[in-house]
Amino acid sequence: MTKQQTPYRVLIGKPGLDGHDRGAKFIARALRDEGFEVIYTGIRRSAAEIAATAIQEDVNAVGLSSLSGAHLRLFPEVVAELEKRGGADIPVLGGGVIPDEDVDQLLQAGLGAIFTPGTPAETIIASFTKACRQHREN
Repeated sequence: MTKQQTPYRVLIGKPGLDGHDRGAKFIARALRDEGFEVIYTGIRRSAAEIAATAIQEDVNAVGLSSLSGAHLRLFPEVVAELEKRGGADIPVLGGGVIPDEDVDQLLQAGLGAIFTPGTPAETIIASFTKACRQHREN
């Protein structure tokens, strides 16, 4: 991303009852340090709240974090809420403690990428950059 270009806007959300947000805050900070504008919803947000905020803030991508094991329900709910509210074009990326066997199911449910523990920050930033670029071009 060049300095002259308007920064990409991303929303980082914590759906459900998961109260552990260290990873989400780490990614939010890493994206901010790379020049992204980051909106962090805080913990314990509903899918509807995350989708409404994403649309209201006109974001280029949404990042979701879940450590509670409810990712198979919560992440697709956010995708569905975005679609319902006219934001089907906003890419959604997810991360957290997600078993390998759940990754394909989440990708099939509409998520653009899934990050598991140990994924390098550079990989996550590159995925957000790609998703935001594609969103802008559409």
